[in-house]
Amino acid sequence: MKKFSKVLGVLGVAALAFTACDNQGNTNSTAPSATTADSEVSIADMKVAYIHTDSVINNFEFFKERSAEIADKGKKYESELSNRAKGFEQEVANFQQSANSMTMNQARAKEEELVKKERNLVSYRDNLMQELSADESKLYNDVYDRIQAYLNTYAEENNLEMILSYTRGGGVWYAKGNLDVTNSVIEGINSNYNATKSTAEKK
Repeated sequence: MKKFSKVLGVLGVAALAFTACDNQGNTNSTAPSATTADSEVSIADMKVAYIHTDSVINNFEFFKERSAEIADKGKKYESELSNRAKGFEQEVANFQQSANSMTMNQARAKEEELVKKERNLVSYRDNLMQELSADESKLYNDVYDRIQAYLNTYAEENNLEMILSYTRGGGVWYAKGNLDVTNSVIEGINSNYNATKSTAEKK
């Protein structure tokens, strides 16, 4: 599965850091400019946390359950496709063995039939792959939406102004460990999900 970093970018920090410079450079000649204290938002005063995005996703019960369902579906489709392919291969082998006893018209008709079946088999395979790909894409979109919704609530409850997404090679190169709320987010989002699922099952 692909890994991602969509929750929030680090660009917001840079934008806040340069607010004062922008305000000082755009003064109005007819009105007094705002003081630095009024216009600048200090990064030091911001309440920031971060999560290891991959860990949150991979430990999210909703993601694990839906991933398992897609994997089972993929195995089922693989088995169906394998059986069809074996049947087609056997039909080709039978034709090759009996071709010499057929008339030219019979052999040509059988060849056309096999070509059509082969195309149908390839089309069937492609449709299965597209369906599984669509399922996976929808799953990740759903996971993103659920995590984003929970982080909005989590930030409000914990008085956080920003939650960054920490991934290797991403926008955050260093952060102190005490800003890492990954485990807390995993515990909270799973608790909410299990409670919601339990309520739905009782209805």
